[in-house]
Amino acid sequence: MRGDLEWGSIPGLVRSAAERYGPTEAVVEGRTRVSYAELGARVERAATACVANGVRSGDRVAIWAPNTLDWIVSALGAVSAGAVLVPLNTRFKGAEAAYVLERSRAKLLFITGTFLGTSYVASLRRAARQGHGPGPLPALPHLEQVVVLADDAPADFRTWKDFLASGDGVAAGQVRDRERSLSGDSPSDIVYTSGTTGRPKGAVITHAQTLRAYEVWSDLAGLRHGDRYLIVNPFFHTFGYKAGVLACLMRGATMIPQPVFNVDTALANIASERISVLPGPPTLHQSLLDHPSRDDHDLSALRLVVTGAAVVPLQLVERLRSELRVDTVLTAYGLSEASGIVTMCRRGDEAQAIASTSGRAIPGAEVKVVAASGAPQPVGVPGEVLVRGFNVMRGYFEDAAETAKVLTPDGWLRTGDVGVLDEAGNLRITDRIKDMFIVGGFNAYPAEIEQLLMLHPDVADVAVIGVPDVRLGEVGKAFVVRRPGSPTTADDLIAWSRREMANYKVPRSVQFLAELPRNASGKVVKGELRGGR
Repeated sequence: MRGDLEWGSIPGLVRSAAERYGPTEAVVEGRTRVSYAELGARVERAATACVANGVRSGDRVAIWAPNTLDWIVSALGAVSAGAVLVPLNTRFKGAEAAYVLERSRAKLLFITGTFLGTSYVASLRRAARQGHGPGPLPALPHLEQVVVLADDAPADFRTWKDFLASGDGVAAGQVRDRERSLSGDSPSDIVYTSGTTGRPKGAVITHAQTLRAYEVWSDLAGLRHGDRYLIVNPFFHTFGYKAGVLACLMRGATMIPQPVFNVDTALANIASERISVLPGPPTLHQSLLDHPSRDDHDLSALRLVVTGAAVVPLQLVERLRSELRVDTVLTAYGLSEASGIVTMCRRGDEAQAIASTSGRAIPGAEVKVVAASGAPQPVGVPGEVLVRGFNVMRGYFEDAAETAKVLTPDGWLRTGDVGVLDEAGNLRITDRIKDMFIVGGFNAYPAEIEQLLMLHPDVADVAVIGVPDVRLGEVGKAFVVRRPGSPTTADDLIAWSRREMANYKVPRSVQFLAELPRNASGKVVKGELRGGR
């Protein structure tokens, strides 16, 4: 049955999960183990506190915190009170967070205390020092309350404990009334894009879109009751929240949130918690496979890996299957504007297809590749990827001009990604339109070059950008992370590249790095590479 029809709304899903999976472990966080029944009760208490503090249906409630049990409870509590969730990137600085809070006109903010040595409260306060609003942060006049997910909070903020206690006088029936007032078309969240091409824009996604998309994802991935899911993908990202928290609620899987990816912690969690499901970027799985003490940990429960990126080495898929004996390895492609999911491989696909493509359009969605003119491209010819279907956002929040740039009148979403379709309908993402560079008249796609370079036995990670060249206009520059102990030089890699790829694709220079700069979603931040070139 379609998820949006079965549950009606995300609070309906939470209530259903509490009833269906009551005694099953829902969340494990250190020594804290919370059952589905208890999780449902905690979410309801958070929802009553939201109601008690003036949150109305349709109000925006933001959360700026890492992957924790409190994130799950506060976020689902806000949505259960009828609010629209606005997750904030944990890598944001104070000014970036303030911008999203201002644009979304968030009424309430849940915020972590200190994370990775940074006081988020102090960072936000510095950014919002100027202004004349009535709330705790004068420069954000719509923000009425800030709740710190900790035991201590500044005098004008509230602690999580005090906030929850404030709802004790609210009748549970009021929360149920909020749930009944929601329809599938009600917005469930506004996910702000990473802003790599300018200021972040908020993609508005509904309850029905979310539920249907991640029922499809759970079905295609084969997620099942009893699975134990290590959620390393950040909750502020569509994939961490929806393919993580919401998918687990749908199937009765156990969530083990990990706030920061650390390979030693991940190995310990996989072994001690008998983790069976581990989605994440290819670098996560590569680091597990290459860890020197991997064999000291029992990873035998791991059965499902879902990854996605322009570059997924075939060797990675084969090693996960052969060395870790992972039954199912799948790749997928999505973006915030399409509910986080557009295409996905199917169980049983060949390793080559899984490594070289992101699979086929999910049920209910269409994908096409078009030329600059808008005409469909033939099989095997790159062009911009367009998607249409139930998963496409309603638009950018209060930004008709930007919405019109990406949504065509007949409902196609222009993704800004360059891709190629094969005869079976499998999509291979080759790059972002803005990342393509032109070498002597030839279009060069960095992701394609990166995939070729990853075939070199001494290359552990790589990113390619275009740099100016007097003769050719632009040429490739590769930033390479070598495998430990590798003696490979820049000249070695360039000579190897000349043997393995067309001349215009060959990087003209190589710079070795200890690691590539990545954002919290695992994507390489090429702006930093360009700035330091």
